[in-house]
Amino acid sequence: MSRYGILGFGHHAAKRLMKGFAEASESKLVGLWRRDTEKARVNAKEYAIPLVFDTPEALCASPEIDAVFIVSPDALHLPHVLLAAKHGKAILCEKPLALNVGEAEEMLAAAKAAKVAFGVAQNMRYNRSLDLIRKWIAAGRIGKPQLAHSQFSYSAEGSPRTWIYDPALACGGPIGDVGIHCVDALRFVLGTDVTAVSTLAHRDAGSGQVESHAVVALDLAFGAMATVTVTTRSEYRTVIEVTGEAGVILCENGLTVDYPVDVVLRRGGDIVASERVSNADAYSRMLDGFPRGSKAGGRIWPRRKTRCTTSALLTRPIGAGATAPGSRSVSRSRRAHRRRSRCRRGRRASR
Repeated sequence: MSRYGILGFGHHAAKRLMKGFAEASESKLVGLWRRDTEKARVNAKEYAIPLVFDTPEALCASPEIDAVFIVSPDALHLPHVLLAAKHGKAILCEKPLALNVGEAEEMLAAAKAAKVAFGVAQNMRYNRSLDLIRKWIAAGRIGKPQLAHSQFSYSAEGSPRTWIYDPALACGGPIGDVGIHCVDALRFVLGTDVTAVSTLAHRDAGSGQVESHAVVALDLAFGAMATVTVTTRSEYRTVIEVTGEAGVILCENGLTVDYPVDVVLRRGGDIVASERVSNADAYSRMLDGFPRGSKAGGRIWPRRKTRCTTSALLTRPIGAGATAPGSRSVSRSRRAHRRRSRCRRGRRASR
């Protein structure tokens, strides 16, 4: 049984992770720290978490903790990862991993030097909807993929995560918050990497210095193209769609864990296959999968290249000035060899 300690217990932990820990068979949550100590004690009592720590250092140094799950605001990921590595703890860090590629490389170097397991909490890789789409594509049921699309929409109005519009704490707006899930989902189901990226993003009075909605275009290694669309200004919706030479796979709300979803295969406008799946156990599968992989001595997903590339995709398209009051529009394209080169050098990406 792997004993987790959480750094940054907040809305996400309460809404998603507690259920995941309750259903996990090889993992349990034994300690927490959050910036508000009083709220931490309330959380510990509510969820029967035995240990509350006054500082991140105390949690990471505790012999009662085997693995540190970092769920703090984005800007705190780097110091928290370095702290956990310093104390020899296995590290599972929420996405986005870092504010830029340089930070991601520093984390990777620290984990390697400490010889500790290091993973990113891309929980949607454990969604059974994505497993099924990946299998159907690999089996050739739509022929060679040509186009793909992923969307993640939600309303940020009244969100309890008050820091998500603060550029000092957050890695941008919905691109860093949920767009990373969309990009990763497409890379996972298609089994490929991104060779170029172009982004359009706008901000509004409510989002301040970060974007409120965006479109990201991706050129994929085997010749297909994909788009990711994200917004914090609409009702909840997630979409995964892949168009191939001989058919289309579509899953409406395919990234949700709240209710079963249908993965549908169409040819010529007709539904030729449909399968209902549930993603409800994605978090527990992730929590158990991390220590299982650590004990086996294997590499924890994502691989070094994957982590670095994803950080590059998230940080590099953003950073140009506004084109009009209250809006921002950015369009850039970078070849993969340039992105990988800077990733190796660990230079700080512009924001």
